[in-house]
Amino acid sequence: MYCLTDTIYALSSGAGKGGVAVIRVSGKEVKTICRVMAGLENPKPRYAYFRPLKAQDGQTIDHALVLFFEGPNSFTGEDVVEFQVHGGQSVITAVYEALSSFENVRPAEAGEFSRRAVVYGKMDLTQAEGIMDLVDAQTEQQRRQALTQTEGKLGQLYESWRTMLVRNMAYLEAFIDFPEEEIPPEKMAVIDEQTSQLIAEIEQHLNDNERGQRLREGFQIALIGVPNVGKSSLMNALTHKDIAIVSQIAGTTRDVVEAHLDVAGFPVILADTAGLREEAGEIESEGIRRAVRKAEKSDLILYVQDMVHYPEIEPLPEALEHIPTYIVWNKQDMYPSTTVQGGYAVSAKTGAGIHALWSDITNYLKETFAPRGNGAITRERYRVALTACVKSLRSAMVAEELELKAEDLRLAARALGRITGRIETDELLDVIFRDFCIGK
Repeated sequence: MYCLTDTIYALSSGAGKGGVAVIRVSGKEVKTICRVMAGLENPKPRYAYFRPLKAQDGQTIDHALVLFFEGPNSFTGEDVVEFQVHGGQSVITAVYEALSSFENVRPAEAGEFSRRAVVYGKMDLTQAEGIMDLVDAQTEQQRRQALTQTEGKLGQLYESWRTMLVRNMAYLEAFIDFPEEEIPPEKMAVIDEQTSQLIAEIEQHLNDNERGQRLREGFQIALIGVPNVGKSSLMNALTHKDIAIVSQIAGTTRDVVEAHLDVAGFPVILADTAGLREEAGEIESEGIRRAVRKAEKSDLILYVQDMVHYPEIEPLPEALEHIPTYIVWNKQDMYPSTTVQGGYAVSAKTGAGIHALWSDITNYLKETFAPRGNGAITRERYRVALTACVKSLRSAMVAEELELKAEDLRLAARALGRITGRIETDELLDVIFRDFCIGK
């Protein structure tokens, strides 16, 4: 069970054998641990000590670099110590055993260091989630987006909106508590104007084509088309790998085959799918159903056609008509004199046209993920909370009773607070007492 009073420890460097392993400890027992294990009675903050590291029975475990960070000026806000020891598993295990021998000291749960940093006000929830994204980032653009979030820009935006709502809610609460003081019409007009403006700002923020989430999870591109147009060959040509099985036999591809790519720093998931046709056996029919489902969830479709049929295009399934689609005419090497209009002429066999196709896809990615504002919505929970906030704000705009308007603003502020982890109750009281001198 999660407990803030425990002192926690964990390996902060990568798992596995290495030259150096960094073990981080955070909590109330850190100074005791420094004294017993490293012989440091009053460690100087942010100063590196090279000390023999010992268990409580006096046995030397290793010689370590010891760095102490005094709370609240640490990552978690608590006292923190880092032991840099040799990276052998036996050394790490011995340090763990020595740490566990102290009372109220235990291994950290997943994400617990960041969780404590949120609890002690060192960062908000969006920054903590940005750290997780930064650790998981596989491409340059993912790294940049995650870094922006760890810097707090997204959280600051939501917090500025919430602060304005808390202030306006405080005014309404004051007039509710002191009805003899009539609310000035101009003040109510300002509150309504700010509420209306905030609705517009949040809706504009939500109207982002889900670019933040798509960048986190990967841009989905599906190769679809009828059998034997060369989708699998094109998949191999696009990835420069022998990923998909290539055969002249219709129905060879029966399941979705994916490749994860880094395209100009953008994460791309390229999927080869079963050929679309009406007459198919039971297993192949399931593959076709999966192909359509995959394409429905894609961000871009490469609709592969056989150059022999140019310019006649196979009808696109109705369920996919709303998805951006590139028409790709394959087997260009067999018809070199044909000039293609409104599509891409490529040869999976020779590689002709592949570079031009990738170039346009790259430009499309850059346009899709172009930076906007203070940060992108990177998680569905942000979107859900922002949508709930707008709903409450709209309700506040039409509420005739002050109590109902104040309650709607409270719900809107609370929705924003769920994103960053901020709770408004104490701040609301602070605003009321500061601005209205209630109780003097």
